[in-house]
Amino acid sequence: MPELPEVEAARRAVEEHCVGKKITKAVIANDSKVIDGVSPSDFEASLLGKTIVSAHRKGKNMWLQLDSPPFPSFQFGMAGAVYIKGVAVTKYKRSAVKDTDEWPSKYSKLFIELDDGLELSFTDKRRFAKVRLLEDPASVPPISELGPDALLEPMTIDEFIKSLSKKKIAIKALLLDQSYIAGIGNWLADEVLYHARIHPLQVASSLTRESCETLHQCIKQVIQYAVEVDAECSLFPLEWLFHFRWGKKPGKVNGKKIDFISAGGRTTAYVPELQKLSGTQAAKASVKPRKQTPMRKKEENDEDDDDDDDDALDEPASEEEKNTKSAKSKKGQNPKGGGKKPPAKRRVEESDNDSDDNNNDNNDDDDDDDEDKDGDQKKAKRVTKNKQTKVEKTTKKKVEKSQKRKPMKKKVK
Repeated sequence: MPELPEVEAARRAVEEHCVGKKITKAVIANDSKVIDGVSPSDFEASLLGKTIVSAHRKGKNMWLQLDSPPFPSFQFGMAGAVYIKGVAVTKYKRSAVKDTDEWPSKYSKLFIELDDGLELSFTDKRRFAKVRLLEDPASVPPISELGPDALLEPMTIDEFIKSLSKKKIAIKALLLDQSYIAGIGNWLADEVLYHARIHPLQVASSLTRESCETLHQCIKQVIQYAVEVDAECSLFPLEWLFHFRWGKKPGKVNGKKIDFISAGGRTTAYVPELQKLSGTQAAKASVKPRKQTPMRKKEENDEDDDDDDDDALDEPASEEEKNTKSAKSKKGQNPKGGGKKPPAKRRVEESDNDSDDNNNDNNDDDDDDDEDKDGDQKKAKRVTKNKQTKVEKTTKKKVEKSQKRKPMKKKVK
């Protein structure tokens, strides 16, 4: 989230309400993680007095064309969203601003006021978005590296089939690759594969022509419908997987059980009864079923939507990925001792190293504190060692003294 339909809805809202109007006020957040490559003051100065000519989108990226460059561009990330005060722009999962919240939101990264009083804000609660100021957004990364837009530049059926025949990776992973097709994210990929009755781990090159044609049609139909309703998910058909796939909770769609696996490094919802592996993959699966690994606990700030944030399971997306994983696993095995834990001292040192890596921005005072701590630890070890030596010596003396004692003579009555 957001994906092509959500970003297209934002673009249409800007196109409808903001084009032809002059920017009279601009406020850019002092957040270098989101505001990429330009200071807030320079960004604001570049927008003031400019007129919005049009709004463009490719994949999950949007940019505003002004009457002169540079232009602001938006890579929506996990929770990026466009809001126009007084205008109902589509809200979606993880969007941060509610109607009752302050305006502009505390999560606003770019805020502009237009000459007719209309106000627009780009927010990002989770700070995975990127807001840039570019001379020609379409000619530089990330937009220049995108594949054809899934809505605006769809492949012909023959191009699609030919391209799939060369891809020896799982179809879900391929659909998520923005350099292959731009705009399809996690929920869209799950939805089109569900409608096409294709298993997410099916290798793309192994798909039959019939499956390729069905998938091509499903991509077109699902995206076009989502865009037509401005990505308002309450208007999605009730039989769509979308309504039941969130949260990795047990559920059913149209009476069929939903299961969750990892495909392309992302948590994936699918219906095993309808989406089955075929060909050699089906044969291998029936001979030696894969053991599903329990899902690791999700970290708070990982990047993926409900699912986009989910850590992957250990299921490889293709035979190549499986072999690579197996080789890495063997390489990392300990020939002696199997799963023995490392000595306590080693664990402490590794923990200290990790801490240093994660805090490489600390100042000199922090470094001094670390040195003091190391000194205290060494001193504590020396004291402990001395105590142990004294105890050993005392014990040894007692034993020797006990051995030297002569046995008591029995008293004669």
